[in-house]
Amino acid sequence: MKYARAIAFAALAGITIIGSGCAVGRGQETAGAYVDDAAITTAVKAKFVSDKTVSAMSISVETLNGTVQLSGFSKTLAEKNQAESLARSVKNVKNVRNDIVVRP
Repeated sequence: MKYARAIAFAALAGITIIGSGCAVGRGQETAGAYVDDAAITTAVKAKFVSDKTVSAMSISVETLNGTVQLSGFSKTLAEKNQAESLARSVKNVKNVRNDIVVRP
């Protein structure tokens, strides 16, 4: 089980790094801020993967200047709230916007 989680975490980290590229973007002032945001996004996704109540595949995570935006769908209000709680627990997160929609 731990091996599967490690593989999932490595895959998420790789996807985040490949998807984010190397350039400073989205109005950020420094490359350091961009790297910090990518690290936050990866850490939040990793917490989702390791949590049994949150569907990591149904919730998108984006970070800009330390503000994490969650979007996508959850099955319950408890899952939505847990996703927000996990995101808030990540180091360097300044704020969380929870735009997850609960599907009936």
